Amino acid sequence: MIGFILKVLKTFGFTKFEVNLSTRPEKSIGSDEMWERAESTLSRVLDAEKGPGGEPLAYVLNLGDGAFYGPKIDFHIRDVMGRTWQCGTIQVDFAMPERLDITYTGADNEEHRPVMIHRALLGSIERFMGILLEHYGGNLPTWLAPVQALVIPIADRHAAYGHEVLGALHQAGIRADLDDRGESMGRRIRDGQLQKVPYLLVVGDKEQESREVAVRERGEQKGSALLADAVTRIAAEIGERRLPA
Repeated sequence: MIGFILKVLKTFGFTKFEVNLSTRPEKSIGSDEMWERAESTLSRVLDAEKGPGGEPLAYVLNLGDGAFYGPKIDFHIRDVMGRTWQCGTIQVDFAMPERLDITYTGADNEEHRPVMIHRALLGSIERFMGILLEHYGGNLPTWLAPVQALVIPIADRHAAYGHEVLGALHQAGIRADLDDRGESMGRRIRDGQLQKVPYLLVVGDKEQESREVAVRERGEQKGSALLADAVTRIAAEIGERRLPA
């Protein structure tokens, strides 16, 4: 679970974070033996875990800040402005198995009460999206952007080729749209940039004839590229950061 949370945070671009191990509070349930075993297990696992760069995972012992039902590990991500946000958490729960009256048959053929583990990778999705938007200033990574590429035909005579470009993007699994409004090309480019679309692909006479696209990445002109090469590049960038199923 720790490895999964670290992979998710790294995928979203959060490499700076703090890890807390919160121990038994003053008011709690469960026996001393259960708490001792749970806390020592979590501590031992954290000691053996590696950080994003392969270094030992540093963590802070947060005495007395565990839940009443068990100890927990919390992950506090640090955004681009230096603020910390508690998101991922792993919690040991002694209470729920009691309330649900869950038992299992052990190797001694006797009934035993299990311990439940709760896991939250991101916390509230809406809250995490807000953190992401502020962290990136709206310029979400390409793999995460709602629209990853916008095709802009210069004139009406380029619309057919624009739709061909759009079809190639869709076929590669890229979330793309086409802006063929009657506005000027400059206005449509500006609107695409304001919408934080990572890639703007402009097509005119030259591009249509050579089957190329003029690429703008994050507002910077990158020159022309063959349509197939541009699609491959964008798809490869998205695939590198995509979370595993």
